[in-house]
Amino acid sequence: MCVTFLLLISYAKLWQQKIVIKVTGNGQKSRSKALQIAVGLSGVESAGLGGEDKSQVEVVGDGVDAVQLTNLLRKKVGYAELASVEAVGEKKEEPAVQPVVWPVYGGGMPQTYVYPIHPHQDPSCSIM
Repeated sequence: MCVTFLLLISYAKLWQQKIVIKVTGNGQKSRSKALQIAVGLSGVESAGLGGEDKSQVEVVGDGVDAVQLTNLLRKKVGYAELASVEAVGEKKEEPAVQPVVWPVYGGGMPQTYVYPIHPHQDPSCSIM
């Protein structure tokens, strides 16, 4: 039973997602209101402001509906645009693909077509 519970916890971390939503930043009050709305949803583990001008709300959680969160922010705060939704978990590095380098060979001998030449062709007219 304990092992199953630990496995479920480890798999739950693989299903987490990071949601980034762009909101209008009219002031600190609207930003804090957006964070309160984001934290109020079930399944949210962390929320914060991101971006250069702190106009993006970054939410990490399990089972968070990104569309529902975006609609709530539109109703309560103002403009909100869903920027990205990506899975959070152990990122496996893919092995780097090394390109196959074929050696360059110089051109061979040019191929020419030989035309047969018939010096004495039979005339098509047999009377002459």
